[in-house]
Amino acid sequence: MSFVQILEFDTKRAGEVESLMNEWRTQAKGKHYVKREVVAKHRDRSDHYVAIVEFSSYEEAQNNSKLPETDRFNAHMAKLCEGPIEFANYDVIRDKS
Repeated sequence: MSFVQILEFDTKRAGEVESLMNEWRTQAKGKHYVKREVVAKHRDRSDHYVAIVEFSSYEEAQNNSKLPETDRFNAHMAKLCEGPIEFANYDVIRDKS
């Protein structure tokens, strides 16, 4: 069963967040477990974002979290955000295009 992690965060430094995400992908290439990643900006709250990160399973998400590249990403991401990053974990029960 697929698994998604949703991150909600506020930042005034969206360009730096995007660069950090690209840097993580480069550093973790061949090691990470991310299948798909979507980042969306809230229409009515200009500094509010969500990132939806898809994995093949909860176990793969946990393995991804254990990567040193992910630790560095999380530490730097926290510095770019206004307040805490909220994480939510979901098992996918329906996926239709």
